[in-house]
Parts: sequence; structure tokens; C-alpha cells
Amino acid sequence: MVMGLADLPSAWRNLAATLRPYADAAATAYEQAADALDVALAAEQGALLTLREGARLSGYSADHLSRLLRQGHIPNAGRPHAPRIRRADLPRRAPALLSDSDNAILLTPGNLARAVASDRNR
Repeated sequence: MVMGLADLPSAWRNLAATLRPYADAAATAYEQAADALDVALAAEQGALLTLREGARLSGYSADHLSRLLRQGHIPNAGRPHAPRIRRADLPRRAPALLSDSDNAILLTPGNLARAVASDRNR
């Protein structure tokens, strides 16, 4: 199962509910982590980006994003001559399909646990 970053708070809350009868402190830690990640994700989605930053993140050119702003397809979160795009409003280009040879690292609960464990060992 592939899990996106936005799916983690819900997954952690489900895990907390499962752990609660056996390990109350661990369940509480998962709930607090889920709350903190929700806050961080909301702040990130509200971040205002320049056209150049938006182009880097979206896969579309700054000119194309500017056109989408002028046409009203994306709301301008900035000023008339200094446009900004909220990260949440940024269009995303569909990613290319990855082959097995691309060595893609998928965000799975197992991979996440290994990443956290290896980070603590540094």
C-alpha cells in the first residue's frame, strides 16, 4: 500500500486507537504526532509561492502558471503586479510512471519506520 504524507495523520490516529488498550502513552504520542503533522501540512498548504517557486514544484512553467492566473483558473493570492499562488491552489502535473528500474522509494509504513529508525541512529 502506498501512502501519501497527507494520509499519515489518519493512519497514526488509527494506530493510536489500536494501541490505546495496550500502551496508552504510545497511543497518546501517535495522536500528538498526528495533530502536529496536521498543523504543519495546513501551514504548508497555505504558503504563498512566487511563479518561479510554483513552477519548480508543479512541473508547469512560470509562464503557464501566469496564464492560469490571468484566466482565473488559479486565484491570485498576491497583488496585481506581484502574483502569488497558494501552495494548495497549485496545479500538479501528473508524475511519470515509475518502472522497477527507477528504484522508487514508496512511502509505506515499513519504509517510514525504517527511515525513522535509521535517522535516530545517526
